[in-house]
Amino acid sequence: MKLLVLNHDEVVRLLPMSECIDVMQEALSGLARGEAELPLRPIFRPENVRGVMAMMPSFRRGDSPLFGLKAICVFPDNAAIGIDAHQGGVLVFSGQTGELMALVNASAITAIRTAAVSGVATRTLARQEANELAIIGAGVQGRTHLEAMAHVRPLRRARIVAQRFENAQAFADEMQAKFDFTIEPVRVAEEAVREANLIVTATTSHDPVIKREWIRPGSHINAVGTYSPKAREIDTATIVAASLFVDRRESALNEAGDYMIPAAEGLIGPDHIRAELGEILIGKHAGRSAHNEITVFKSLGLAIEDLAAAEYVYQKGKEKSVGSLISF
Repeated sequence: MKLLVLNHDEVVRLLPMSECIDVMQEALSGLARGEAELPLRPIFRPENVRGVMAMMPSFRRGDSPLFGLKAICVFPDNAAIGIDAHQGGVLVFSGQTGELMALVNASAITAIRTAAVSGVATRTLARQEANELAIIGAGVQGRTHLEAMAHVRPLRRARIVAQRFENAQAFADEMQAKFDFTIEPVRVAEEAVREANLIVTATTSHDPVIKREWIRPGSHINAVGTYSPKAREIDTATIVAASLFVDRRESALNEAGDYMIPAAEGLIGPDHIRAELGEILIGKHAGRSAHNEITVFKSLGLAIEDLAAAEYVYQKGKEKSVGSLISF
């Protein structure tokens, strides 16, 4: 058995954002059609350790069935030393024999596919004319989300907020050369959000980073930074006022503090989740229903997204002779 190993730079080369957005759309549509299975991810939190390990298994049916497993460590403090917070690998197995086919760098997969899913959500839920972007968070996800948003909406300006203004400035300086719209660092989230009709929250904050009174009617929000019941980026008032869409109901009900905290306050229940994104894509549920409606897409990240992205780069890697083939 030959195992294809793809490193970070090889994944980036094989998985351009425009292609990944389409791959994620198909993966989420397949999930809504019942073509995939995945359990809730177990998260291992050793005592007195500043990081966690998550295990994300999935199975995709079809003529060429596959098992996938992303094993990833999340260390939020890595940003301070210039390392991605997400470290790990995605394993791809044959669904017919169980043979291990590929080991793919998970930092690159996570960075690209997370933003690509937000691209699908924005293409599906945001107003067509949305062109003022606010990104809260100037890390890896902030960068890939800027690219994803630019692919799906005609941006006029992007305003960037970070915990430290110099990080927002460095982000703007780095990314401006890649885009023809203005990328502007700002000091506080309120300043960025009040001018925006498209908002991305990509932080490691445990507490809300945006407030309802800042948000313009008709805005769309992609909330991607938090993944645990006790952490959230969006305040209760915004979640209550908005139409809430998710990548997967079961995950949101069990893992999303943005939903679970307002639910624990007795202000919303499961019916407040309008639909899974895949259900909109296959026509099972409607998306945005009014011009002035505020829409929120709460993304937790799904193992089936990792499997779809890893299989895609595996197939391209074989076709283009990219990566390292080793006997295993």
